[in-house]
Order: sequence, then structure tokens, then C-alpha cells
Amino acid sequence: MVSTLYQPFLDRAIAYLEEHLDLEPYPIPQGFESKQATVGKGQRQSEVLTTSKAFQTDKLRQIRAAHVQGGEALQVLNFVIFPHLNYDLPFFGADLVTLPGGHLIALDMQPLFRDDPSYQEKYTKPILPLFKTHQEHLPWGGDFPEEAQPFFSPAFLWTRPQKTEVVEERVLAAFEDYLAAYVTFVKEAQPIDGEEDLLKIQQAQLRYIRYRAEKDPARGMFTRFYGPEWTEEYIHGFLFDLERNLPH
Repeated sequence: MVSTLYQPFLDRAIAYLEEHLDLEPYPIPQGFESKQATVGKGQRQSEVLTTSKAFQTDKLRQIRAAHVQGGEALQVLNFVIFPHLNYDLPFFGADLVTLPGGHLIALDMQPLFRDDPSYQEKYTKPILPLFKTHQEHLPWGGDFPEEAQPFFSPAFLWTRPQKTEVVEERVLAAFEDYLAAYVTFVKEAQPIDGEEDLLKIQQAQLRYIRYRAEKDPARGMFTRFYGPEWTEEYIHGFLFDLERNLPH
């Protein structure tokens, strides 16, 4: 299959993480590493391939990517990093979507505690200059659901580029800068040991995971391609698997 729009993003992310962190494989449940479907009929028939990659480190519980390749009209990369529950690190989240109507790009370090001033000081303030630099070329993408807002930081890059070259150049540069800044946070992160703080982190991670799993915009697409059973298991058993992996 030909190289696709978001393959360079994935390749560079993995190469950068391998260079700076000690990556270990993260188990991908059977049946999710690669899944293919034929969609459409006659001349409109095309192949859709969904591949998954996953890693972990001593501080990061799961680094995972879902990459959907369906020709020019359908390209998706969902790349998310979930820290271990004894770190107050934000999530790294990149949703890179190309549909027949255009490109939808969401890039952020999604906060555990969005409205906590000390948390913002620690994790948002340092990346605001980056955000402002990239926002000059990647203007705000318009309305965003109100219920989603608590899960995004003031450095949330949300944009709808008209041109594919903008994705290949400007969005890729922003993605690399955000990832590099995130890795800096990871390297500096110290474990949290207070029982109350650990409970707050767990609750914040669960809130995020439940919201993302429930509202996953890819659910309809995956259901259409692969059926509801595979889709629900993919969402809860791989993409947002924290609840399944909590110690009992």
C-alpha cells in the first residue's frame, strides 16, 4: 500500500520516542494489529486498512496509534500517550483526520486538571509560545463541543487546513514540536506518592478515558467497516483500555 498522508507523522513520532525514551512493546490484543475491509461497490469500491501500534515506558502506561488508510478521501491517525497513574503528566493527544470534506486537526497536551492554576503553570504555560507560533499558520477551526472543553488545554491547536501541503508541512512541524515538548515533560516528571493525589490522578484519567470511549468520533466509521462487535472491543480493549487494566 502506498505511503499515506499521516505515515510520516507516525514514523517520526516513533523514531523520536525511540531516540529519547526506552520504549518497550505494549500488548495489542489479537485481531487489532491490522484489519482490512472492502467498502463501496463497483467503481467506487476501495480498500480500508486500519493498523495499530503500541509501546510503553517506565513513566508512560500506553503510547498508541490507530492509523486508518482508505485512499485520498479517508486518512486518519489517532495518536495518544497515557501516563502511568503515579505521574501527573497530561495526555498527549493528536487527532489527524482527512475526509472528503477536508482536514480536521486536533493537537494538545490534554490536562488532568484543566482549571488548577498550578497545573496550568506547570504544563500549559511552557507550551503557550509554541501554540502561538503555530496558530499563526493554523487558525482556530471553529466551534467545538462544550462538553469536550474540560479535556483540552489553553494550548489546544484545533484547525481545519484547506490545503494538503499545510498538513504535510505546518501540521507536521506543530506535531513534532508538541511531541518534543511532551518528551521534555516526561523526562522531568517525578512520581507522585500521596494517596489522595494518586486517587485524584486515577479519577481524572478515568474521566478522560470514559469520555473519549463514549464519544469516540470513529465509532460510526469503524462499525461501518468492521461491525459493532469488533469496534466496541477495539475502543474499550485497546484504544481506551485503562478500566480493563486497573489493579483490583
